[in-house]
Amino acid sequence: MSTLKLAADFIKKHKINEVECVFPTINATLRGKIMRGNDFAEGKELRIARAVILQTINGEYCDDRIIGAIDNDTILKPDYSTLKQLPWAKNKAWAIHDCMNFDGTPSEHSPRNVLKKVLQRYQGLGLQPVVAPEIEFYLFKRNGNEAAGFDYPAMRGGSIEQERAMAYSLNSTAELSDFWEQLQAAYDALEIRTDTWLHEMAPNQFEINLLHGNPLKLADDVLLFKHTMREIAAQHGLQAVFMAKPLAGYDGSSMHLHQSVLDENGSNVFSNKAGEATPDFYAYIAGLQQFMADLMPLVAPYVNSWRRYVRGTQAPINMQWGHDNRTIGLRVPHSDPAARRVENRFAGSDANPYLAMAVSLACGLKGMQEKQTPRRPVDDKDGYDYPREIANGLESALTQLSKSRHARAMFGDVFIDAFCNVKEIELAHFMNEVSSWDRRYLAHQA
Repeated sequence: MSTLKLAADFIKKHKINEVECVFPTINATLRGKIMRGNDFAEGKELRIARAVILQTINGEYCDDRIIGAIDNDTILKPDYSTLKQLPWAKNKAWAIHDCMNFDGTPSEHSPRNVLKKVLQRYQGLGLQPVVAPEIEFYLFKRNGNEAAGFDYPAMRGGSIEQERAMAYSLNSTAELSDFWEQLQAAYDALEIRTDTWLHEMAPNQFEINLLHGNPLKLADDVLLFKHTMREIAAQHGLQAVFMAKPLAGYDGSSMHLHQSVLDENGSNVFSNKAGEATPDFYAYIAGLQQFMADLMPLVAPYVNSWRRYVRGTQAPINMQWGHDNRTIGLRVPHSDPAARRVENRFAGSDANPYLAMAVSLACGLKGMQEKQTPRRPVDDKDGYDYPREIANGLESALTQLSKSRHARAMFGDVFIDAFCNVKEIELAHFMNEVSSWDRRYLAHQA
């Protein structure tokens, strides 16, 4: 639905009493207000403090130099196409909102607006990008004590997965069949189009792929995908965890992004009529190679995110590209010409989907516009034999982002300064913690 009239009809038909009016913050955490169904149907205006867009992951707010000291409002404008009835609460719905300034312009701090701005650049050239995210996650026993570590859920007979190697096992998914069936029913009801489901490499680690489509719709779907999984998991005594590295010694969780670009006729610009790769295809890859390193905090936003980039774990450390090679950051899967695409393997499953997609699409487009040339492909070689090209951690990555003229040209000073300030506050909060590593190795030796 795309209009207030259709939304009002939906509210009436489904007897919706409450609408969760939500928006993604800079960390893609859901924030918002609950509105009575009849008020939503009448188009009642909703506002919220502008600083909430830039709320840190630990609940703090950015500096006054970024947002101002008066704590003024932003207008929440509903995107009626996102109005959905919640499967677990039939008299409730949710709708994603855009954050707007009072002069009618989109808030430059809103990640959803950041992605929309990148998509407008494509539209201005008669192009339509297509993406498909692959989302990895862990399922743990819900115990309310995450600070002390995670517990594995018990399987039939009382065993736990930590005792078994279950990668790609169908038996493992059968162990939690009630959870999976309810989850799939919820995704179907919410029109989240899933593709394959599989057990990943680590204990209780799984992956669900979403079908390809419009980037804004898919970013919205990733947001609702996580929210839904957390709700259904809680109903089954489980906790769905999308941290990039929840367990030491095991694989991290990624959000690989497959991407291609269509022209006005719906043809893939990465392939010509003879089925060969085009200059645009190579230029797109070159753009990712040229600009991604500067923008890494937007796809690896937390200290924990950087624990995933470990040699030999199929998590990338450089900008090499090649065909069907999982040791590098930019993989080209085998496909027919119509499906030729690039898989960007840098984003963790903790990344803000709007920013992860915006970064990848903006870099690729800049490469095409500048007609850049990529390096030679790394096809049958181990990508870990090549030097590391990304920062060693969040602090140095933020310095690189803040100083990058390319990042500022793509996303503007207002957004880059705000993002860096949020991450600097989070990093300072993290540095105030004393870890078990510190105590274990320093208490008796330092």
